Amino acid sequence: MDWKTLGKALLFPPLPLAIALLPVAGGFLVLSMVLLGSASPVACLSYALAAYTLTVWCARAPAAVRRFRAFREKNALWQRLRSDEQLRLRVGLYGTLATNALYGLFQVGLGLYHRTFWFLSIGAYYLCLGALRFFLARYAGRHAPGALPRAELVRYRASGAVLLGMNLALSLIVFFMVYWGRSFDHHMITAIAMAAYTFAAFAIALWGFLKKQGRSPILSAVRTVNLAAALVSMLTLESTMLSTFADGTLTATARKLMLAITGGA
Repeated sequence: MDWKTLGKALLFPPLPLAIALLPVAGGFLVLSMVLLGSASPVACLSYALAAYTLTVWCARAPAAVRRFRAFREKNALWQRLRSDEQLRLRVGLYGTLATNALYGLFQVGLGLYHRTFWFLSIGAYYLCLGALRFFLARYAGRHAPGALPRAELVRYRASGAVLLGMNLALSLIVFFMVYWGRSFDHHMITAIAMAAYTFAAFAIALWGFLKKQGRSPILSAVRTVNLAAALVSMLTLESTMLSTFADGTLTATARKLMLAITGGA
């Protein structure tokens, strides 16, 4: 076997083997991060396996994208989703509602575990955002965007009033967070999970906010709520990262200043 054939075999293993690598490499990596130190030979092996798995799937990405596009063009459900704006809005709203509710419950769970006002209040904020999303999703499920402009403006104004009240409450939460200066060291896995959710939510919210989607007040309210949730996620992530990955180089005053600037913005 020549080097070219060997390299191709390593880079493009059979699909069942590539799929099997995902849980094996992921489980091995988590086990190493939880039980072993970063300098352990076994941990280094898990990092190498994870890097190899990522490389394998990155190499398969172009072909996977082409197959997905071909499937999308032939799939009736996808074609309906692309052509039906009301259905697309409902799917997006209920999807973000579910992830919003789960993340809010996760924050409440952290608050109960640490017995702290900060996580409980952030969890309550997310659950309130979830209720606001449900309020918008329920209307979007009954009426097409732009069909009843006056009714949409009423709900748009109501959403703005709710967000204004919630932001005032959030300002008070940030004030007490900075005033007390309390921090909580999370496990690295928890911090990474929060980072993954935050960056995914922020990217989706920013893309939706910048994308032109007509002049429907309901659509505008949805984009604003999504962006508000993503920005609060960024604040929560900043607080988590500053406490979890602190190496002693950042003073308590500098940490308070960073959180105050982000929270104020």
